[in-house]
Amino acid sequence: MTPPLHTRRLLLRPFCQIDADFVIALVNDPAWLRFIGYRGVRTVEQAEGYIARMTAMHAEHRHGGMRVALKETGEPIGMAGLFRRPGLEGVDIGFALMPSHHGRGYAHEAAEAVLADGRERLGLRRVGGVTAAENVASIRLLEKLGLRYERTMRLPEGTEDVQIFAREW
Repeated sequence: MTPPLHTRRLLLRPFCQIDADFVIALVNDPAWLRFIGYRGVRTVEQAEGYIARMTAMHAEHRHGGMRVALKETGEPIGMAGLFRRPGLEGVDIGFALMPSHHGRGYAHEAAEAVLADGRERLGLRRVGGVTAAENVASIRLLEKLGLRYERTMRLPEGTEDVQIFAREW
């Protein structure tokens, strides 16, 4: 299983079934729906299925979506992790925060921890990033993390083109 990650202000750990209510709130946030897309998660049972799929990714690949929480209070504020998506080689980084926690540097802090873990524990030499062209905040963060634009493409399950970024070490 993927070990927890600690930063100065955050604790990241794989999701578990007790996170179902938070997952429902996160994946149905208007920004998530606009930039990431509907994941078919509206009920606790659907959230538990979504979490089970992330758990399976962790078991198979030793990485996946992780719950991001404030270290001081334990309050869950988002998700960050390394993912495998159909149509892309290797792994890509993903992140999303609840709107009340935007603009405080949490996404950058969580993403840096995920990249460091990928490099150090998993031995990754390349990581990608996928975002919608209109998601300016995500593009800015990907660039701040050292990822650079490579191309625009449509993923197999997608209905719109996305921009692909990548970084090599």
